[in-house]
Amino acid sequence: MKVKKILASEIATLDSDVINGGGTDVTEQIQAALDEALTCGGVHLVMDGAALISTLHLHSNTTIECLSLDCGFFQKPHSRIGIISNREYGMKKAVYERKLKNITLIGGTYNQDCKNQDHTFFVSEEECKRKHYYGTELWTYGLEFYGVENLTIRDLHVRNFTTFAVMIVGFKNVLIENVWFDLPDRKHANNQDGLHFGGPGQYLTIRNVGGTVGDDFMNIGPDESDDVSDITDVIVDGVYLDDADQGIRLLSRGTGRLDRVTIRNVTGTYRSFGFYINSWMPVGTYGSFGNIFFENIDLRATDPNYDYRPPMLFSIGGNIECMTFKNVKNHLPHDKRTLFEIGLPYHNYLDPLPEGTKPKMGTFIIDGLTVIEEDDNAKDAEYIQVYEPIDRLILREVLVLKHGEEKNGHLVAFKKNGEIGDLVLHDVMTKGFKSCVSEPYRVKRILSDSVTQE
Repeated sequence: MKVKKILASEIATLDSDVINGGGTDVTEQIQAALDEALTCGGVHLVMDGAALISTLHLHSNTTIECLSLDCGFFQKPHSRIGIISNREYGMKKAVYERKLKNITLIGGTYNQDCKNQDHTFFVSEEECKRKHYYGTELWTYGLEFYGVENLTIRDLHVRNFTTFAVMIVGFKNVLIENVWFDLPDRKHANNQDGLHFGGPGQYLTIRNVGGTVGDDFMNIGPDESDDVSDITDVIVDGVYLDDADQGIRLLSRGTGRLDRVTIRNVTGTYRSFGFYINSWMPVGTYGSFGNIFFENIDLRATDPNYDYRPPMLFSIGGNIECMTFKNVKNHLPHDKRTLFEIGLPYHNYLDPLPEGTKPKMGTFIIDGLTVIEEDDNAKDAEYIQVYEPIDRLILREVLVLKHGEEKNGHLVAFKKNGEIGDLVLHDVMTKGFKSCVSEPYRVKRILSDSVTQE
């Protein structure tokens, strides 16, 4: 195999602009260069300018390298497919066969021009079946990969994405690093997510990513498409939210398992919801969450943009083995939003659970929680709320200082059917609560050491 290096300006007219668009449509010329991977074995395309295109389909052993952020791609209006996509090779089929290998995107700006793209479009039943789509209703994604092994995306910007900026389903060995999302044309509730992952998947590493999104910054949902696929072995290290609507969503709704996940160093600002970890769909199965670890979370809330439910930092529900939260800070609370909702598995968050079903929730460890109020914005806050029975809650190295002389709110409050088997309190200091635990009779056993309540 020989990798052929191609300079884009030698085979196409690069007279577009990654911010403003315009220029000559060079999709055919760029695609012809990429297709050479089918004959020579691999292609390294160097973008030394900006190209106006509709979409590009990549083959195995392909690298696209842009020499600066002013180089890259601007998408033509109404393209109805990703700037980079292998959708035409069969979405559902590709996910399980995983024949696309060794893909690298380095540098540059990928501008989808969301004001001139279709959010949703429809195909016929016949086309859906022939092309192995997931359904007849399709969305226009930014960069999309189905069934890929050894994928690297780094040092680039995705700009004005119409729905999900990056969609990856069915993967092994993915590295996403130093990627930023620019969304000057953000729309309200328009699914302008950042990173979206579906199973089956293994070995996902995400480092130093950030920017503005119009919904979830990141969604990892192993069985979102098929109810059975797993995603395991995930490390997310360094997420910077710039007034994101929502932060990170982890979903498992059927038998698909999400396990061995570490998410650390998440900072910046968000509007409505920090983290959703649940099954989302009210189907009575509650998903499968294994060992999930969060560390160094310091998100600052701004005014919420969604009004269908109260804002929160973490909302957690489903079949859960163990979740650990280490060093979570709520600096000068913007409002009285809950920090941890435990036991809400569905999007219709307060509706009763289907009769005869109940999630099994094991161990929750909060190791390091700091909340310091300096005004009445968080008056009556109940920072940890338990809605359904959990086996154990361990609170360690907790400092919560409320503002004012009037006692108000609780550290741990019970809602609906909430109960705790073992509540462990170790090195906990609170000031200003009515009580640390709202209804102690809902706890079977309390074990405490070095607890101070003022």
